[in-house]
Amino acid sequence: MAAEAQPLGVPRGDLAAATIGIEPVPDRYRVLGFLDYFVLWADLGVGLLVLLAGTALVPGLGFWEAILAILVGTLIGNVMLGLAGVIGSDHGIPSMVSLRPSFGQRGSYLPSLLNVVQLVGWGAFELVIMAQASARLTQSLLGVSSYPVWAIAWGIVVTLFALGGPLVVVRQWLEKAGIWIVLVTGAWMVIYVVSHADFGALASRQGDGSLSFAQAIDLVVAMPISWLPLVADFNRFAKDSRSSFLGTVSGFAVSNILFYTLGVLLILVLPTSDLIGSIMTVAFGTAGLALLLGDETDNAFADVYSAAISIKNVLPALSTRVLVASIGGVCLAIALTVDLGSFQNFLYLVGSLFTPLFGVLFADYFLLRRRRYEPDDLYPADRMGRFRGGVNPVALAAWGCGIAAYLGETTFVGWLGGTLPSLGVSLLVYLAASVTVERIEGSKQP
Repeated sequence: MAAEAQPLGVPRGDLAAATIGIEPVPDRYRVLGFLDYFVLWADLGVGLLVLLAGTALVPGLGFWEAILAILVGTLIGNVMLGLAGVIGSDHGIPSMVSLRPSFGQRGSYLPSLLNVVQLVGWGAFELVIMAQASARLTQSLLGVSSYPVWAIAWGIVVTLFALGGPLVVVRQWLEKAGIWIVLVTGAWMVIYVVSHADFGALASRQGDGSLSFAQAIDLVVAMPISWLPLVADFNRFAKDSRSSFLGTVSGFAVSNILFYTLGVLLILVLPTSDLIGSIMTVAFGTAGLALLLGDETDNAFADVYSAAISIKNVLPALSTRVLVASIGGVCLAIALTVDLGSFQNFLYLVGSLFTPLFGVLFADYFLLRRRRYEPDDLYPADRMGRFRGGVNPVALAAWGCGIAAYLGETTFVGWLGGTLPSLGVSLLVYLAASVTVERIEGSKQP
């Protein structure tokens, strides 16, 4: 008998994987390797928002200072991103579940809810910039501006992608079309900028001091860090941790460096302070912008999908697909009423909350547990586990100390940046307090 045809030519297993909640991914769905993750994270590292973040580095910094900040920030952020993904690929678990052994199951609810807020914000920002750029295209070509129509259209597309799930998006969209869009548009913008730039003038350009070097690193680090709370949601489908780590780090590094640098160059080389206007002045820029918009959908898809998974860490009985559809609608509603005026401050807020959160996780998983979590740590039958009330106060306190270190440094010092101090403080506080508590409890036993 002939094999049953699958809808749209998509393998049944890829579609079925979209319904997986917070339980460990079964082996039959753990099928993604190095190339899959290189493509996924190279695509997720690309976007108009990355270009926008790149434009924020100048004129505060000089040209070479901005490039150095991009390289240093990418190195720091990408190592953290890869390590967070390893926890998911080791155990086949999503990001918020990976917090349960250190924070307690109920203790992981607060980061989960904050992550939902972050991801809904990112999803809405993605829809805003896609709709704004699309409206500019129709204004240029047809003389008609139609932002609400484009916002609704992109909202529908993004929600459909999220309903398809990670395997469908990676194997049916990104690998067959998305990565080629990135290559073509990225290569064309590089060629245009290089052929029109006066690199002698750029090299001698000095910053005006409105942005410090440490602040610039924080701004670059914020982009990979913004993906920390959802990287394991996708890397849990990996064949093995080594390939997913290498694919994630290398793929995201290439696109993060390229598009931050392009953001700097576009705003310096082209005669406008408007990012979208700058792209559209490039020869064939209208077509290039349209292609880039098509690839932007994968960023918003990731936000919507992972927001649903984060909610399921708190309310696991809810349907993944119902949550995806609902979150897509919320992102669209926000996109119809918000602007991008606070985008840079939003990035800094992300860094202040999630950098120290993962300092606690890295300390627990890589240093204390030596990459070993037991099923009872991840899915305690009584929802409490080994912590009273299901909450580890040591983890919450260490996280709070890290947040305080980030905000204190950026508010009162500024020269070092908030990323490394907050990461180091939360990691060290958690290690010291955990070892102390363990010794005290050990001394009480007969």
